[in-house]
Amino acid sequence: MANKISYMTREGYDKLKAELDELRTVERQKVASQIGEAREKGDLSENAEYDAAKEAQGLLELKIKQMEEVMANARIVNEADLDSSKVVILTTVKLKNLKTKKEVSYTLVSETEADLKLGKISVNSPIGQGLLGKVIGDIVDIQTPGGIIQFKILDIKIDL
Repeated sequence: MANKISYMTREGYDKLKAELDELRTVERQKVASQIGEAREKGDLSENAEYDAAKEAQGLLELKIKQMEEVMANARIVNEADLDSSKVVILTTVKLKNLKTKKEVSYTLVSETEADLKLGKISVNSPIGQGLLGKVIGDIVDIQTPGGIIQFKILDIKIDL
């Protein structure tokens, strides 16, 4: 698998690092304890608790490996390096849906920081991809699962 660069804020990076540290220390210890307890119950060949604990351990290690890869390829974006004249990662874009006339705002972030409830969408999402590089006044057609949606870019700003 090719290493995929992930751009993120300092806050997002620190949050990911804290979660990874929690998995490496606390969660690994919990799983090790579960395996130990299951092992004490005797015959491992027919021990469902042991099998479940070993599976949990495998899933935990996979998650840790994936997070380590994201962190190894993370690039922290500095606000001073951003260009607010066009849509780039970490810009907040105010859009008008030309069909419904409703206005929405999204902040483009990395996949790991995306949270639609907070108005943060991934730069790799269909909307994020469709907006990258556009400027105020542009009309963009974005392919979504529900069909093509036309948006007009009303404003671009940096809100970190």
